Amino acid sequence: VQLQVSGGGLVQAGGSLRLSCAASGRTSGRTFRDLIMGWFRQAPGKEHEFVTVIDWSGGSTYYSDSVKGRFTISRDNAKNTVYLQMNNVKPEDTAVHYCAADLEHPANGWYLHRPFRSWGQGTLVTVSS
Repeated sequence: VQLQVSGGGLVQAGGSLRLSCAASGRTSGRTFRDLIMGWFRQAPGKEHEFVTVIDWSGGSTYYSDSVKGRFTISRDNAKNTVYLQMNNVKPEDTAVHYCAADLEHPANGWYLHRPFRSWGQGTLVTVSS
């Protein structure tokens, strides 16, 4: 599957931004509806960091403590798109943000220990103070 990320940019602290990740094609013969989708980020000089993940239907979502209560992941299976709504952003949210896709349900937290199968290109989010 190919993942196309959009929506990054410059935002002031306390503001909002929405990232989109549009999927096309298949992975292992599966379509977007079969994929769990995640968002990760990497700040300058820091390690790759898990942000959030959503299951196939959108019924289960998981967030890192650093974004819980501020960010919301959602998906529109009719549009093959996953979104990351970022509210009340902070300067520490400045990072290149990536979306990713996999097949395994995220309930057991595997995404914290091994990489997703497919990745989109990153989009830079810069939060000014």
